[in-house]
Amino acid sequence: MEEIVRKSKEKAKSGARKTKSVAKNQAGGFATFIREQGVVGLAVGFILGAAVAKVITSLVNDVINPLIGGLMGRAEGIKTAVWTVGSAQVAIGSFIATLIDFTIIAAVVYFGVKILHLDKLDVKGEKQLAKVPPITAKLGK
Repeated sequence: MEEIVRKSKEKAKSGARKTKSVAKNQAGGFATFIREQGVVGLAVGFILGAAVAKVITSLVNDVINPLIGGLMGRAEGIKTAVWTVGSAQVAIGSFIATLIDFTIIAAVVYFGVKILHLDKLDVKGEKQLAKVPPITAKLGK
């Protein structure tokens, strides 16, 4: 009976060591994935992008729209401008405000990437582009 208990304990210890080894390998693989795929940079970019979007939306809603509305003679801003077509109302002011918001965000992202030279950091993209054969055009007579 004692022999069975001893073998059982040894088997349990061996299984625990294997489980720890597998968990350690999985954690190492996850850390490698995070480093190689740039997940941290993606997360930081996502968070900063959300914050920049909030600031720009506030700029558009609180500064730009009232200025445009004032130029149009609308004290409440451009967002309340509507076109009435028959019995339907088209919220053109809201669309214009969203379009301004998008344009400013796109410009901030574009110039941010260009000024900070973030487009040069994409090593994977450069490797993939190196594999693509160049496009050559043949000019005929």
